[in-house]
Amino acid sequence: MLTQQQERTVRLVSLGCSIQQTAAILGLSSRTVDNHATEARAKLGVRNIAQLTRAAIRLEISPLDDTLSKNELAILAALA
Repeated sequence: MLTQQQERTVRLVSLGCSIQQTAAILGLSSRTVDNHATEARAKLGVRNIAQLTRAAIRLEISPLDDTLSKNELAILAALA
């Protein structure tokens, strides 16, 4: 249903990362990440981050699985 980039974006945003933080972690522009989040929300039929987080839980999109590289996880940890 979601592309890999959309899943990665949903995962990070659901963890509380801003669009800018997510962009830094994924090495993408903020605009690209915002587009991924918008497309994911549309595909999942949700309107906001809270609903997106609930959808991620429902779809069992694990917050920390192997789709994030060690470098991305290190950046995420530094932002926490």
